[in-house]
Amino acid sequence: MGTFDVKECNDIEVAKALFIEYSQIKGAEGCFVSFDKELADLNDFYKGGAILVGYENGKPVGCIAIKKVDVTTCEGKRLFIKPEYRGKGYARVLLNSMIEKSRKLGYDQIIFTTKPEVMKTAYELYKRMEFEELGCENGTVSMRIAL
Repeated sequence: MGTFDVKECNDIEVAKALFIEYSQIKGAEGCFVSFDKELADLNDFYKGGAILVGYENGKPVGCIAIKKVDVTTCEGKRLFIKPEYRGKGYARVLLNSMIEKSRKLGYDQIIFTTKPEVMKTAYELYKRMEFEELGCENGTVSMRIAL
């Protein structure tokens, strides 16, 4: 197994390529409302937050993003691992990095939404990591974790 490092993204094109690959997954379309606007200015969209990229042996294979909601709350977004790199525990590492970074940024809680029927594995991981379920609407589950 190679090394897996999570770093704050300093190359917006790397993040963009991962986000675009994620947006093409069947069933994920609903997660990408106003995606063009987000892509047009990732730095501005994630201002007050961060984009974290996971590298296996120096190659970008996954990502997660933190978007500021207000002073105390941020939203976790765009957790994605390239399909051929799944099953190695990288999602957990990215989630832990997101939690750590959100704390450093001074947030009290992280909220996010997921679609269990599309992202069953991710949903089960969130539950194992003790993210609290807030509700479900049209197949989209809202979750949170206090920091």
